[in-house]
Amino acid sequence: MSHATLTVSTVALIALAATGAFAQSRQEIRIVGSSTVFPYSQAVAEQFANQTGAPSPIVESTGTGGGFQAFCAGIGEQHPDIAGASREMRPSEWELCQQNGVTDISEALIGYDGLSIVISRQNDFDWDLSLEEIYLALAAQVPVDGEWVDNPYQRWSEIDPELPDIPILVYGPPPTSGTRDAFVELAMHEGCKELDYVQQGGFDSAWINENCSRMRTDGPFVEAGENDNLIVQRLQADPNAMGIFGYSFLYENLDTLKDVNINGVEANLDTIASFEYPIARPLYIYIKNAHRGVIPNLQEFVEEYMSEDALARDGYLAERGLVSLPDDVRAQTQEAVIAGASMSAPE
Repeated sequence: MSHATLTVSTVALIALAATGAFAQSRQEIRIVGSSTVFPYSQAVAEQFANQTGAPSPIVESTGTGGGFQAFCAGIGEQHPDIAGASREMRPSEWELCQQNGVTDISEALIGYDGLSIVISRQNDFDWDLSLEEIYLALAAQVPVDGEWVDNPYQRWSEIDPELPDIPILVYGPPPTSGTRDAFVELAMHEGCKELDYVQQGGFDSAWINENCSRMRTDGPFVEAGENDNLIVQRLQADPNAMGIFGYSFLYENLDTLKDVNINGVEANLDTIASFEYPIARPLYIYIKNAHRGVIPNLQEFVEEYMSEDALARDGYLAERGLVSLPDDVRAQTQEAVIAGASMSAPE
């Protein structure tokens, strides 16, 4: 056989893989992405496998950013079918998908979540922090005596004498996490805006993005990885430590953990749904439509994820802490996603 024939055969095999034959060697649906969306996808996977007898989908907690990197890497059995995300897909991630042939994607808003700041119930202080206090505790740089300096605060009482005289120790998500992105935007940026230094200086959003986005790295804030259950365990072991994670992990551990009120508002299903809770956010899954009808059971799994049994106010995901969408929004989402409607490029 000539070199030319070998080359043509190789190209043909690659093309065949890209158009559908790849599915024959993978039977399980593969889901990656957000640690916050993980328990919801895992619940749907268990429900789907129990109801249908199909292989249980493989769900991996990689973080939102890591999930999009894997999801957008290409079409074929070696690439995931679904990505969970605790924020919208970014334009740069969309471009990565487009470059790698992932051009037909459905975006599904599945519900809302609160970014909870949590502490052990063994801590008997009635915690209620402002966004400004959260910023001063966790930011890399803060104002001190009119100067913008590296954060000197080591104890909560140094920020406000009415707070406990205990070390600041907060476990939180790493930079690859959508939870981290949302926390920076909704808590750190908003807390920075409340500072007298920023208000009197008349600094704009560009200055805030540049100077108020970095978390401190000198000890009081600890990047704890993508496994939120490990943060739960650390809080249960240390009554003075706090953790940052999605509301579902608080909801499932209310016997041992409690939330820290933010600006006087408790994190619960009602305050998150109304966005009265200051750090509430939407949650998503993204489906690779080229894999529908090729990866076994993917379409049926999507239908289960979009079902009323899963997403309604009394659905099994609400029982795990997901805050349901309004009825009209949920119905529109279900119809579009089940039909495989393609999302537009994010702005």
